[in-house]
Amino acid sequence: MCGIVAYVGPRQAYPILMKGLHRLEYRGYDSAGIALLDKELSVYKCHGKVDDLEKYVENKNTKGTIGIAHTRWATHGEPNDLNAHPHFSQTKNLALIHNGIIENYAYLKQELINRGYTFHSNTDTEVLVHLIEDIGINEKVDLVESLRIALSQIIGTYAVVIISKDDPDSLIGARKGSPLVVGVGVDEMFIASDASPIVEYTKKVVYLGDEEITIIKRNGDLKIITIENVEKTPYIQKLEFQLSALEKGGFPHFMLKEIYEQPRSIMDSIRGRLNISKEIVALGGIIDYEEKFIKAKRIIIVACGTSWHAGLVGEYLFEDIARIPVEVEYASEFRYRNPVLYEDDIIIAISQSGETADTLAAIDLAKSKGATIIGICNVVGSSIARATHAGSYTHAGPEIGVASTKAFTAQVAVLTLMALTVAQKKGTISRSRLQEIITELESIPAKVETTLKLNDHIKELAIKFKDAHNFLYLGRGYNFPVALEGALKLKEISYIHAEGYPAAEMKHGPIALIDANMPVVVIATNKGTYEKVISNIQEVKARKGIIIAVVTEGDTAVKDLADYTIEIPETAEMMVPLLATIPLQLLAYHIAVLRNCNVDQPRNLAKSVTVE
Repeated sequence: MCGIVAYVGPRQAYPILMKGLHRLEYRGYDSAGIALLDKELSVYKCHGKVDDLEKYVENKNTKGTIGIAHTRWATHGEPNDLNAHPHFSQTKNLALIHNGIIENYAYLKQELINRGYTFHSNTDTEVLVHLIEDIGINEKVDLVESLRIALSQIIGTYAVVIISKDDPDSLIGARKGSPLVVGVGVDEMFIASDASPIVEYTKKVVYLGDEEITIIKRNGDLKIITIENVEKTPYIQKLEFQLSALEKGGFPHFMLKEIYEQPRSIMDSIRGRLNISKEIVALGGIIDYEEKFIKAKRIIIVACGTSWHAGLVGEYLFEDIARIPVEVEYASEFRYRNPVLYEDDIIIAISQSGETADTLAAIDLAKSKGATIIGICNVVGSSIARATHAGSYTHAGPEIGVASTKAFTAQVAVLTLMALTVAQKKGTISRSRLQEIITELESIPAKVETTLKLNDHIKELAIKFKDAHNFLYLGRGYNFPVALEGALKLKEISYIHAEGYPAAEMKHGPIALIDANMPVVVIATNKGTYEKVISNIQEVKARKGIIIAVVTEGDTAVKDLADYTIEIPETAEMMVPLLATIPLQLLAYHIAVLRNCNVDQPRNLAKSVTVE
């Protein structure tokens, strides 16, 4: 949940680290700090955003060609100056930054207090840096060995980087559960939580594995050992995305840019996987496991947040066209529920970042039961990509806005391809229906382009509803997950309370909330249970509720009932989520902007949830 960046090389570290922090700020923005080594080891940190840190260090000594930096999403200890990272050791010879949670920190802290250590923060991280120094002093071992021993004593997750006053040419990093990537430059080296601070300087990276420690040197030397002290050969990969993907490109916010990138991100997610002329869907990432899918009696989809909503769409897809029963589980509940799992189960794990802690834990649990794990994620080299048996990347490109947009539609596109691939192999879909679906899927990017032209109309709606206190979102069938996702977007970035429901469930409780002040967003496209949704709209109107309806272009029946309508292009029922989601993202965005909310960095949230 926090952002880490570190540098050692011939250049001044400060500008590289600060630029890196800005690119990582989506991972956390409660506080920020930097440590630089130039004869003395200097630490500067403060409560607030990276901009606040830049103001704080004005007129201070920021010289040094080696340093570490951190932007924080608070877990242990409130966001303030003292709890910000980096943290000094007792002697101030060491400084450390950390992403993760040390679960047994309280016990270790008491042991260190008993040995005379003084703590200046309420963080679990300060415990680790004192423990490392204590081991080095008492065991008379070097810093790498001290770190290795310390990490073997802690329980929890970590991505750490440590800098030593006594070694101006080296940085040491380690990870377990939280991501860490090493950038390999020409006579310079980088460490970061992800590749975004690195891509400007090098395309060569090494993704650290769990319980691995890296030692990087000023001259470009790189060494990796395991926590058991076994040396490993670094596997260098090439970054594929461009620096321009990390810039706003003229948009006022990353979120709006990413909403407008969806025609491209959906196209990139299906490109090369559809062959209309030969009526073939080919998802290469699962080709070796197609037989497992064919024989599977059950699919379990595990995910969190927006990815969970995409998984719900996947449930409808697999059951509809591949005729396999599907359960969709919150990863955070699945891992603790002692679920019943069989070796012929297929587990589909969905995550934008590929680093979601609860989803990774769910994968580990399912693997231990012998199930087959298929991943869907957006980040090459991520933990989920490495932990699963097989899977498919979404190719959505970097998503910087904390509220996920293009990742959702890319995940739904890949789930559609996956369900079609399995349906082909099982023979549960006719040739004519397959042709119809893949033809329609190929047309979706152009239809998303058309839907984006509704932006000005939706902005006018946002002006009318920016002061609402509650929203209700309703949908049936494939549109129920769209309702959930629309409500989540509004909650995340505008801080307006919103709930998504199956439309038929409204009268089992939520209808009590409806009055003349309650906006009700209904996804009421002309497929599936269209007439039933019209009945639900009439029930809302009878209670004087305000209807905002997402309808199929040319609709008249719902238009006559609704107070406001948003018309999207005609499409197949299973494709509606790829279109209907777009106006709901725009509505949330414009309401949040009008309420002066921080759209890209909503309060209390972070992009990649790498802690429980």
